[in-house]
Amino acid sequence: MIYPWQTDDWSRLQQLRAHWPHALLLHGEAGIGKLKFSQHLAQGLLCEAQQQNGEPCGKCAACVWFSQGNHPDYRAVVPEALAALVGAQSAEADEKSDGDEGKKTRTPSKEIKIEQVRALLDFCTLGSHRGGARVVLLYPAEALNVAAANALLKTLEEPPSGVVFLLVSARVDRLLPTIISRCRQWPMAVPQGDAAVVWLAQQSVADPAALLAEAGGAPLAALALAADENRPLRDFALAQLAAGPNCDAFACGENLQKLPVPLVLGWLQRWLYDLLAQRTAGRPRYFPNAAKALDRCARQADGDALARYMKTVTRQRAVENHPLNARLVFEALFIGYRDVFAN
Repeated sequence: MIYPWQTDDWSRLQQLRAHWPHALLLHGEAGIGKLKFSQHLAQGLLCEAQQQNGEPCGKCAACVWFSQGNHPDYRAVVPEALAALVGAQSAEADEKSDGDEGKKTRTPSKEIKIEQVRALLDFCTLGSHRGGARVVLLYPAEALNVAAANALLKTLEEPPSGVVFLLVSARVDRLLPTIISRCRQWPMAVPQGDAAVVWLAQQSVADPAALLAEAGGAPLAALALAADENRPLRDFALAQLAAGPNCDAFACGENLQKLPVPLVLGWLQRWLYDLLAQRTAGRPRYFPNAAKALDRCARQADGDALARYMKTVTRQRAVENHPLNARLVFEALFIGYRDVFAN
């Protein structure tokens, strides 16, 4: 089933069934359920006894095969690091593409490789096993490396008959413009706040409104935050940021050094956004429960220094996956934050 806030998207999407595009680009904010929606859509396209609203019946042979991850007319292409999200079928395909057993111990790739796209060619040239559509799901589409993107582009330019491509992306700005131009774009809506809070409360999430705000309105991201084992360290980092000029940069480096750099940068960027929002609009977006601390820090911060520091953090984002030493990165970042209040 799709999530409650996706029913409108699903209903509107059924208008395309009379002239279904060969490639559909589903895009929207991370954490709103685009992958599950696209999987449900793929199952609906393959279902042999669709319901009146286009949803899969869940009972026919095609639906059973799909739920078991072995439908012969369906392929999911994802990075190795995300193979578990779409079932063992894709994981096995990725493993075979590596060939060398010695590579199995390396860190799983976060890119969609050209070998994975080339493997689709055989799939696309074969006829349908069930006489219906064949469906290819690519998630996330922005994970396509340059070679894989160019290989996919050639296929999209001359789409094989009977094959539907579903591309799912949270960052369409990272896709080749030529790929975007060959897809029917479908923006996915962010759920209304009240509906998302109710859903999170049904999942037994404490303080769902605050978590939803921190996740930028994305319910699945908020649910992940609630179960995040790094929550105590996140609270420590926010307490140090709330201290403003009294932030202990070296304690931050010591306590946060084992965390992924992108994770801490995400906390830092959201806090800085709220500082700016507090200065300009008097209303934080991500951390409403820290409004008093944000107001105090916003009044103490030097505006020019804050602007320069935000650019520094943005530049760090460009190399966030390649830090030489996480502890030194964090110490430098929090020293820079403390300097925003130097005047």
